[in-house]
Amino acid sequence: MSAESTEQALSEETIDEQDESVDQDNSSPKASSASRLEEEGDVAADYLEELLDIADIDGDIDIEVRNGRTYISIVTEEESDSLDSLVGEDGEVLEALQELTRLSVLSATENRSRLVLDINGYRKERTGHLQKIAEDAAAAVKKTGEAVALKPMSAYERKIVHDAVADLGLVSESEGEGAGRHIVVSAD
Repeated sequence: MSAESTEQALSEETIDEQDESVDQDNSSPKASSASRLEEEGDVAADYLEELLDIADIDGDIDIEVRNGRTYISIVTEEESDSLDSLVGEDGEVLEALQELTRLSVLSATENRSRLVLDINGYRKERTGHLQKIAEDAAAAVKKTGEAVALKPMSAYERKIVHDAVADLGLVSESEGEGAGRHIVVSAD
């Protein structure tokens, strides 16, 4: 083998080793991220299971990991006013439970959580309602050319509306502070 072909073979071998280490490095964060999200779901489920037991409320807990987030759902097969009470008026109790669950995960794992908690499909139903709000605001902006200010909503709900408005080809911005934070939809 000539010196040149030996050098080329060594170079290719080094490149192959680098590719393998890159593949391993790239899969490692994904794997650790997935296991972190699974751990987050387990901690959250344990916390919520204990809460349901204390409150003597029946419900099944489902855990799903998708799009880099943990989604926890509490559902029941039968009509349950007690689960509805965990949602509260305009989802206020649900938001509070979500924050408490996130704090439980933070306490157990020392990692901030972006988990989303849903009870009896409230968030799914609310997402459809928020989509309608975004469509109505977009139609009003297109008709009048004037910006439209929406009612205050949670950060999670604002994100849904921002995405819906963007899909409709308009612009939205969050304005205000704290509980008064709301979205303004405009043409530019």
